[in-house]
Amino acid sequence: MYSILVVDDEEKIRTVIRKYGEFEGYKITEVSNGIEAVEICRTQDFDLIILDIMMPELDGFSACRKIKEQKDIPVIMLSARGEEYDKIHGFELGIDDYVVKPFSPRELMMRVKAVLSRRNVSDAGSDISHEVFDAEGLHIDFTGRTVTIDGEKVNMTPKEYDLLFYFVRNKGIALTREKLITDVWGYDYYGDDRTLDTHIKLLRSSLRDYRKFLVTLRGVGYRFET
Repeated sequence: MYSILVVDDEEKIRTVIRKYGEFEGYKITEVSNGIEAVEICRTQDFDLIILDIMMPELDGFSACRKIKEQKDIPVIMLSARGEEYDKIHGFELGIDDYVVKPFSPRELMMRVKAVLSRRNVSDAGSDISHEVFDAEGLHIDFTGRTVTIDGEKVNMTPKEYDLLFYFVRNKGIALTREKLITDVWGYDYYGDDRTLDTHIKLLRSSLRDYRKFLVTLRGVGYRFET
């Protein structure tokens, strides 16, 4: 049974998430602020954290940063604000997904399932043969989940790694926006292009000069070509 920590200062939201989470078979633990979240993560292990941004005492960004310093736990961030800056800041901290309030509890559970599935696939992949990709000064180690540019290791967000690996494994293929969302995020496409756009912008920034490999296909999507 997966164990999920729900962190939100609104009791009604915690109650709804608990109801749907337990229906899906998850063990749900609730806390009402960031300080409690950091403290409980020091003594207990969780498979995933659903974390609100706007909370008293310690906000979600700060709590996420402190938790990530201790343990590598997947995080889905909740926020009443959908500004691009908040999303980018969250992804730079290493969150796995970002959900804007008000949200559909059923969709949130789909995202939870997708994040947990990706983490399981990543963990299982540790036993496969070593897989790498090289193009000019870009070196990608799929097995080690590392990216090196001109000899320098680059730190990316979890979703940047997922996107880049997907692009490279489908090199030369025109990929629609819908297919990218469905295959990389792992849930049905709901029409929010901004999520994809934010990560493409982050990925291009991380790739530096090798952003040239990621080609925009107007009206279609993207293609990775070297």
